[in-house]
Amino acid sequence: MTDAALSADPQQPAEPAVLDDVPGWFWEHDRHLFDWFLGRQEKAGLSGDLLEMGAYLGRSAIVIGEHLQAGETFTVCDLFDSDAPDDDNAAEMDMSYRRTLTRTAFETNYLAFHDRLPEIVQDSTSALAGGRVPPGAFRFVHIDASHLFEHVAGDLRVARTALAPEGVVVLDDYRSAHTPGVAAATWEAVFTHGLRPIVLTDTKFYATWGDPEPAQLDLLARRGTLPRCDMTNELIADHRVVRIGGSDEGAEPFRVSRHHARLTVEAERRDLARAAEEALRGAEHERDEALRDLAARRARAAEHRRPANVAKRAVRDLLPPVLTSAIRRARRG
Repeated sequence: MTDAALSADPQQPAEPAVLDDVPGWFWEHDRHLFDWFLGRQEKAGLSGDLLEMGAYLGRSAIVIGEHLQAGETFTVCDLFDSDAPDDDNAAEMDMSYRRTLTRTAFETNYLAFHDRLPEIVQDSTSALAGGRVPPGAFRFVHIDASHLFEHVAGDLRVARTALAPEGVVVLDDYRSAHTPGVAAATWEAVFTHGLRPIVLTDTKFYATWGDPEPAQLDLLARRGTLPRCDMTNELIADHRVVRIGGSDEGAEPFRVSRHHARLTVEAERRDLARAAEEALRGAEHERDEALRDLAARRARAAEHRRPANVAKRAVRDLLPPVLTSAIRRARRG
């Protein structure tokens, strides 16, 4: 993360140079899987709108927006800096997001990578229910808003209505210790409402209400393309699930932002200025040490030239060694 991203004022968000400069919890395995699922749909000639429920500061939205095709719409729904619709949701926001989550910061981050903003619904995701989302119009839905069971269950109902038959839904935090509501809503959808898992990562659950097997077979065919990435085939109550873990080392990084070149130059200038300042402080320290050493030598020379000391040296030099030794012994005695 760059210096600018680390020191950003929430009211004056810094422009990101790379995707990692955008704050958020969106790990590389999932970034690559978003690219893979969306790219696979495009290669198959599948078109449809894109939806993200809960965007935080835009890290995953930037990746989804990379796959927006002509004639498609990308919708992002988030409260951002609006008030939550109920006390539980407000408490959740106050605990985790209120200080940093602003629409301005989201838009700054998104426009660093894209020319146009998505369609933004600044509201609770419950606002998407009741016919606001065209049924069957979407090919990809990412759910990452509230962690409360009732809200996630409602978001899944919206996703089921919105998705085309082979569309993909992704749920965040389906297994975290602090988000049991997401886990409960996710597995309720699997065992009660026909949701079929495709693949699991450490943080996200990829599924469909269509047939998961073609995507699973394609995923398993990629096994070994990343040498440190683990891919296993699991069975959960007759549901086959691909599980991905390990390292994604060697994977292609996401492209840089439009500000990358300028921010890189500015960072280099800051580094040079810091180096020059440190060199100046070092030179000043050496100069001060030299001045202190010179002052000490001058003090010793002045002490050497004091009349009493000069007389002592003259006596020592003029008297015979035997008398000088006798005087010294007498003084010690």
